Amino acid sequence: MSEPEPIVLSSERLTEFSSRVFEHFGIAAEDASLAAEVLAVSDLRGIDSHGVARLHAYFDMLSAGRINPSPQLSILRESPSTATVDGDNGLGLVVGPKANEIAMDKAEGAGTGWVSVSNTNHYGIAGYYVLKALERDLIGWSMTNTTKLVAPLWGAERKLGTNPIAIAFPGKEEPPIVIDMASCSAAYGKIEIALRKGDGIPRGWAIDGQGKDTLDPAKMIEEGALLPLGSDRERGGHKGYGLAIMVDVLSCVLSGANWGPFAPPFALRQEIPDKQVGKGIGHFFGSMRIDAFIDPDEFKSQIDAYRREMQSARPAPGTDGPLIPGDPELEAEKIRSKEGIPLLPAVVEDLRDISRHTGVPFD
Repeated sequence: MSEPEPIVLSSERLTEFSSRVFEHFGIAAEDASLAAEVLAVSDLRGIDSHGVARLHAYFDMLSAGRINPSPQLSILRESPSTATVDGDNGLGLVVGPKANEIAMDKAEGAGTGWVSVSNTNHYGIAGYYVLKALERDLIGWSMTNTTKLVAPLWGAERKLGTNPIAIAFPGKEEPPIVIDMASCSAAYGKIEIALRKGDGIPRGWAIDGQGKDTLDPAKMIEEGALLPLGSDRERGGHKGYGLAIMVDVLSCVLSGANWGPFAPPFALRQEIPDKQVGKGIGHFFGSMRIDAFIDPDEFKSQIDAYRREMQSARPAPGTDGPLIPGDPELEAEKIRSKEGIPLLPAVVEDLRDISRHTGVPFD
């Protein structure tokens, strides 16, 4: 099947539409703008699965009353460098940035700041939060659990979320190193995009309902599961599995959120667990003030040197040479800021559907 031609729209136009959609549900204008910003950063950086392509899922959940549009965040437990936050079942695109601000504020005061969050929802891309830390000259950490989509190593059913992790290190003259990855073989959004395009998926990404490898995205979505990063034991699947457990513990067990298969869904079509072990899903944020450890200029100079050393490696056959984490997204941002965001026709139709139901114009 040939790939449909994308429709290109400006980031500003999409951000305004998203913000007004969130306001339609009673979300305060400032919070709606914040949520729209998280989606916009994802689209600009080329992470299409978590930008406006995700807006219909938020629309559905808000329409069904499954997300609180006016949450009152509360700090349940606190020290000079740590906090546990209850997100009051708010939109993760609002709860996440506010909890991340707490972590950054604590880092600026105490040297490091660590915040675990419960009773929240899907928070967009993990990378957004570490980019905000970079703006304040901090090292940032971000992770979250998600609804069950991933099988444990040698398991044949969903028990874990995609559980992404991000961390960013600022450079001095060179761009920062920004690591943003799921702990499974592929983000669920990539499966959705493959389905929309009518494409197959690579071997090692997913299994079907019988626990067998599948190249069909529909079989994974309908009854199968994603595989941990590395896929099987021989390719290091136990390492991705271990990372997913780490995210669950820091984001959920530490905060009092639902871990593993008990995490609530971020889309209406997904299964609602018949049991809860906590509140909502969980996030975990960390910030580190560089001068609490080492002279900031020395650190950043070494990050520059590290980047240059990795890039100096002899290119593997058929490649342009080593990539630095975050560089493809940075390049995408440069291009899309000027040329606009390419959207699949199916995504555009989703946005038109939202417009029809909310009355928010989308020409």
